[in-house]
Amino acid sequence: MCQHLPPCPAADATDRDAARPVAHHPEQGWSLLCNGVLLFEDTGELLPDGQVIEPHRAPDTPGPTTSDRCGAVGVAR
Repeated sequence: MCQHLPPCPAADATDRDAARPVAHHPEQGWSLLCNGVLLFEDTGELLPDGQVIEPHRAPDTPGPTTSDRCGAVGVAR
């Protein structure tokens, strides 16, 4: 399916998300990759064989605390 050189990762490869998009519809939340994978904005995937890959986003990391902010610690006044 992919005509790129070097070819994009196959749909069954672990790095399948690295394939180039051939159709991108951010208003609908999905992209079709050149390897036939439908990639959704929530990181879920639908493979060409019908297999569903659940979303796999990294967990949110907490933002800086008050003591981490610039000027909050170690500033002489």
